[in-house]
Amino acid sequence: MSIAPLLSAIRDALRDAADAGRAPGMQAYMKSPMPFRGVPMPSVRAITKAAARAHPLLTVDELETAVRTLWDEAEFREERYAASALLATKIGAGRLELVPLYEHLATTGAWWDHVDDLAHRVAELHDAHPIETAAIARRWSTADDVWLRRLAIISQLGRRDRVDPALLAEVIEPNIADREFFVRKAIGWALREYARVEPEWVRGFVAEHDALSALSKREALKHL
Repeated sequence: MSIAPLLSAIRDALRDAADAGRAPGMQAYMKSPMPFRGVPMPSVRAITKAAARAHPLLTVDELETAVRTLWDEAEFREERYAASALLATKIGAGRLELVPLYEHLATTGAWWDHVDDLAHRVAELHDAHPIETAAIARRWSTADDVWLRRLAIISQLGRRDRVDPALLAEVIEPNIADREFFVRKAIGWALREYARVEPEWVRGFVAEHDALSALSKREALKHL
């Protein structure tokens, strides 16, 4: 199947939904070198969902091609948001063969909005392939790329009682001394979310790791 009709439908709908008055503020907030069309995220997701329903992707290969093309050829940031939204379709859930694509999006997107959205897809991988995905997260946690490290740290967000605490510790510990704001914030965020399920574990982890930054500690203990 040609992916051209799907991509055209997404691009055309985003163009039609554009709000020139909103676009500059959105670009400034996100510190994005790529311009915005001014389409709110809920609308981007609705547009993508409607286009995928009208032009369904039948295989994982088609999904990967569509996402890479829309992402790499994007002229507006919402096109990249739409590419990420395509990954939320059922055909891509829990598919290990998409890991290189996730890495591509994280390292070329290189900002928190893209990486935080990808974390949902990695959480699905943790559920579907826990052993393999744990190994991937460990590898990312020591990568040179800051965004892969952030992705490793937040990759279990939303899993609640399914969080693997040993893995959470393993991906945080190599990054405790990192002075990068987005890494320190990710550590605090991941710990804060797990504290909703296992507060004593989080208290103990913070107490045992004096080298945690003030930001990470504050975020981790925010609701305790």
